[in-house]
Formats: sequence, structure tokens, C-alpha cells
Amino acid sequence: MPTSQSIRPNKQRRLRYAAHNWKKHRLLAAPLSAELRATYSRRSVPVRTGDTVRISRGDYSGVEGKVSEIDTGRQRLFVEGVTREKVAGTSEKVSVHCTKVMITKLNLDDKWRAGSLKESKATAKKSEAE
Repeated sequence: MPTSQSIRPNKQRRLRYAAHNWKKHRLLAAPLSAELRATYSRRSVPVRTGDTVRISRGDYSGVEGKVSEIDTGRQRLFVEGVTREKVAGTSEKVSVHCTKVMITKLNLDDKWRAGSLKESKATAKKSEAE
């Protein structure tokens, strides 16, 4: 994660902008719904294409849809069904910041992601038993 000893906003923005791609992916994490949180014993997971999210703040709050595209450079998500009509009559996709959404269904097509979630679930059960 881009961290520094400074609390100056311009330095924090610069660190986020200049971060490596694997760090930017980690910054695109969103909280899990209550059901998923209970299932996987985690509070948040990085968002991926194919996840179903519910927008919690802004003009499109309450809208639920699949993530169709992710812009890691701007730290924005594009959700299916979230569009805006332009003056010319065409529609364009509206970007949503990753902190304004909650994941309601995970895309577990990736075996590494599924394994990671299963592993976190197992360690949580192990720590509860102790």
C-alpha cells in the first residue's frame, strides 16, 4: 500500500498515482455484504470484473449490477446499467469510485481467488478454535 510518514494530501495522491499495478489492485478493494462477510470471514476484497456490486452512495445509490470494466489508473469501476444520456442522444458509461460500492456476489472463476478466500475462511475458523 502506498504509505508514507507524511499526512500531506499531495504526497498521498502522488503515492497512489505512482504506485505499482499490484498495489493499485489492492487499493481497489470494496467491503463485502453481510452474507459474504459471514461466509468468508473477511471485511473487504479487491473488486474484479464480473463481481456483482450495489452502489451505496451518489446519484445511482441502490443500483445493483455486474462490474463490466475497471480503470486502475483512475481507481474507478464501470457497472452495467449505470449510464448517462448525453445531449446528442447517445449514452455513456458512468464511472463509480470503488469505495462507494459493496460487493454482493463474487466472481469465483479464478481458482487462485477462490483458494485465497477459502484459505482466509480456514484461518478464521482456526483462530476461533484457539
